[in-house]
Amino acid sequence: MDKKELVFKVLMESDKPLRPGDIAERAGLSKEDVDKAIKSLKKEGKIESPKRCYYQAKKQ
Repeated sequence: MDKKELVFKVLMESDKPLRPGDIAERAGLSKEDVDKAIKSLKKEGKIESPKRCYYQAKKQ
């Protein structure tokens, strides 16, 4: 599983929006890797930011 998929999986499994630091901790990745993955996932429209600096997977 690549880093982007791992970040998306963490967000899918969370019942509330997470901050990048929380995602990094749960996924076992560096914050820089998480930031890159978030940027890419946002561009793809798979995640959203309900409030500043918090992210969640878009509900289908």
